[in-house]
Amino acid sequence: MGSFLRSLSPEQQVSLLFVVLFGLLMLASAVSVLLSLRERRATSPLSDDRLYQHRDNQALLRSSWLMMLVFWVAWAAGDGVAIVLFGLVSFLILREFISLSPTRRGDHRSLVMAFFLVLPMQYGLVWTEHFNLFTVFVPVYVFLAIPVVSALGNDPERFLERNAKLQWGIMVCVYGMSHVPALMLLNFPRFEGKNAFLVLFLVLVVQTCMLVQHVAARRQGTPAAPAISETFRWSSWGIGLLAGGLLGAALAGFTPFKPLAAMGMALVACVAGSLGHLVMKAIKRDRGVTHWGSAGRSVTGASGLLDRVDALCFAAPVFFHSVRWTFGL
Repeated sequence: MGSFLRSLSPEQQVSLLFVVLFGLLMLASAVSVLLSLRERRATSPLSDDRLYQHRDNQALLRSSWLMMLVFWVAWAAGDGVAIVLFGLVSFLILREFISLSPTRRGDHRSLVMAFFLVLPMQYGLVWTEHFNLFTVFVPVYVFLAIPVVSALGNDPERFLERNAKLQWGIMVCVYGMSHVPALMLLNFPRFEGKNAFLVLFLVLVVQTCMLVQHVAARRQGTPAAPAISETFRWSSWGIGLLAGGLLGAALAGFTPFKPLAAMGMALVACVAGSLGHLVMKAIKRDRGVTHWGSAGRSVTGASGLLDRVDALCFAAPVFFHSVRWTFGL
């Protein structure tokens, strides 16, 4: 099997990986349809917990299809289209974030700046590969500019809180997500044409960690922060990290890393992603909702897209900079 994979060109290797992933999604969709048919034929109605779990699984499956299609189109169409697509994803998840943050008339200039100036400029820096400016543009220049623009709106009421919410939204939804397409532009020695593997490596290890942690939490003890998350337990978190790290080591052959380094990079991504997901849960609890979007429904129509990518938004920048520092890129 190894010799067969090595005999393929980088483009053929990436194509084969997408075939496998889409095949797994089709299998999961078929199982979901069969389970739905069985539940419809059941004589007793589903309990509230079972109904909620079923709907959550359906939403997860739809979001997985959406994100996989985004990754496939991004890879097939080239780096430029990939950057535009991830820019669109940033726009949608920032819209979801802002939908739960009450705004005032004085915030309109700042919002226009965030959506139509900061977002395209951040992705423009990715496109032109100005990585040094790309890494400090939002956390330095935008963080200083947003309150200035807001102050010119002449509305001091809850000024600090309103600006902090917008700054957080830009940091997570724009800055964090923009590091995913940036991974595809890094120049690794003897790894030309294979950067899509690096993106999929990041997504797979983080999502595996999150899924295993969620499943293991059902059989573990007391939550570490029950007011924020009933499924975050230190023991289940450790099991999730172990699963993500082992998967990273198993996927080392598809990355520029050796197995031990791949495990380390996977653990770095999983720690950042899982703790970031906990932070986003805390923000949702503060707003009194369980899903992003008004009344628990996504304003993008994507079943709470930010719910599905929030861990990736935290993991991507940490992973990106860890890779750059390790390889001196």
